[in-house]
Amino acid sequence: MPDIIPGDARLDPKAATLTGQPIPMVVEAAVAPLKATPEPFGPLASVLMHGEVFEVFETTEGWCRGRAVSDGYIGHVPAATLGEQGAAPTHSVTVPATHLYATPTIKTEPVGMLFLNARVRVEREDGAFLRLSSGLHIEKTHLAPLGTHARDFVAVAKTFLHAPYLWGGRTVQGIDCSGLVQMALHRCGRDVLRDSDMQENTLGEAVDPDGPLERGDLVFWRGHVGIMGGTKTLLHATEHTLRVVEEPFAAMRARLSDLGLDVTSVKRL
Repeated sequence: MPDIIPGDARLDPKAATLTGQPIPMVVEAAVAPLKATPEPFGPLASVLMHGEVFEVFETTEGWCRGRAVSDGYIGHVPAATLGEQGAAPTHSVTVPATHLYATPTIKTEPVGMLFLNARVRVEREDGAFLRLSSGLHIEKTHLAPLGTHARDFVAVAKTFLHAPYLWGGRTVQGIDCSGLVQMALHRCGRDVLRDSDMQENTLGEAVDPDGPLERGDLVFWRGHVGIMGGTKTLLHATEHTLRVVEEPFAAMRARLSDLGLDVTSVKRL
């Protein structure tokens, strides 16, 4: 299987337009699908994390059309996944996934799960847990106050190793190439755009693809991006294996070259 899906089935938010006065809503589900068209089984454009703000411009037949505040992505989100904004969140999830418990103990069955960069409001400490405004509990080492960032985005990205590939995904349950870059950098306090072409046009300084590469360099092809996990390995979410892998960069580059695709740029952050 190729590393790159031919064509791009996602919406182009650069071409989308919105009119009217938006109503800020917040994602109440663990994740909310964002789609180019309001179809239950249509392709994902992206997903929104719990606690993200989505500006709603119109609601029709159970779908809200609007814009994600975090990255400006425009599309349709199921109305049932959104709720009114309440008190501001105080913490974010710092691990790929964490369980939600009705009581502050790991010996009860979890009632849900949240994912990296989800935003929550903490009310108080409860033993080894933090009690959320929802009344649910998360193990306190899985949360950090907003504004507390990781320092090494490559290390964050590597926590997604072996996660399944999902077109439009941004969680350990399923993630795509640009979602991996976006979520890892967001954990480190850097907000970036959603798609690989947007990232290529806005991130870093260009370096010679044939020169010595460094850990953390972003390598771009048409429709694909990977992160140099070391000086000779590439970390990426790929359709070739349908998961996140770290593999020899030279072998991966040769594989795409055989398909007529070569590196379009390398960006150093």
